[in-house]
Amino acid sequence: MRTRGVGRVCRTDNGDDYRVGNGKVIAILVASGKSERFGADKLEIDFGGIPVWEKSYRAFRDSGVVDGVGVVTRAEKVAKTLARVSDMEFVVTGGETRAESVRRGLAAVPAGFEFVLVHDAARPFVSAELIERVVSAIREKGAAYPAIGVTDTIRRDGELLDRTKLLAAQTPQGARVDDLRSAMMNPAELTDEMAYLQANGVEIFVVEGDPVNQKITHPSDVKRPMEIRTGFGYDVHRFSEDPARPLWLGGVEFDDRPGLEGHSDADALLHAIVDALLGAAALGDIGVHYPPSDPQWKDCRSLRFVSETGEMLRREGWEIMNVDATVVAERPKVMVKALEIRTGIAGALGIEVGRVSVKATTNERLGAIGNSEGIAGYAVATISRK
Repeated sequence: MRTRGVGRVCRTDNGDDYRVGNGKVIAILVASGKSERFGADKLEIDFGGIPVWEKSYRAFRDSGVVDGVGVVTRAEKVAKTLARVSDMEFVVTGGETRAESVRRGLAAVPAGFEFVLVHDAARPFVSAELIERVVSAIREKGAAYPAIGVTDTIRRDGELLDRTKLLAAQTPQGARVDDLRSAMMNPAELTDEMAYLQANGVEIFVVEGDPVNQKITHPSDVKRPMEIRTGFGYDVHRFSEDPARPLWLGGVEFDDRPGLEGHSDADALLHAIVDALLGAAALGDIGVHYPPSDPQWKDCRSLRFVSETGEMLRREGWEIMNVDATVVAERPKVMVKALEIRTGIAGALGIEVGRVSVKATTNERLGAIGNSEGIAGYAVATISRK
């Protein structure tokens, strides 16, 4: 069978454009390995407060192009897996081999999914962009996998191989559910899903892989330096002339009136947090993503900005380590609702409350803030990725 590259436009051999289908996509995470070469359960290694397998799970859940995720794991880890993540399509026990584990995962795929991605849970660095490339390819051509070129010199029995003709296959590997189920009926122990499809006569295609998408196999694989970034955010809003306008601060409504003037709910504290997060990831600022010229943001609750920004960072592979924010205001008394504010921010970002700090101070009656003309917010956010 031929292995062919996939571009933006896919055509049949006679030049006609076509697509295989637009059906739903499910990802199967294979997390049932024994980690024998690693010497410990590598899938339970802590990465930014979550285990390796869950980092892989979140990458697919938050990718925006996958409709469901299922996990194949060891029998003794089923309950623990369900306790950590409750919104999976399924959790099933794996087999003695990778192929048998994939077969069990395919058997558990619910009706209604047309396409499937199979991913090594030990590849936690998979990006949303790579997932999207594979999904686009399988929708257009039916079966595809990512691969990267080989840079090392490779010899076989002393013979120097032409590395320009070699590719290192990665996951996720994808195909139509029915095609992969049929191919995996082959009892042979082949290297990966694409090998089964090829053996069954299915033409497969290659998309550009990602060198970062490495599989954790040895302890040295998790010693890569972690990239840590810090972002700073500031925002200020004057009090409204409308005496009935509500006052929102930190995602919580205060009884004080009037509230702050702005296109959205004018939550200065949350706007500062959004800018800090976007700044840390070099993704612009709040005005770029939620411009006041856009009517959809009129009177919008700013917790939505926080939530969508958190999802944006996760799609880029970032983990939010912590947020530290300060309100500068003569009124209201912010700290009486500090825990409620922290809880709401943590929920919107999908992180623990202990990673969110909120403080408040006055401006000692100096300047516009000190004269109670408005409220300012400052924030620092720390994010990381490997």
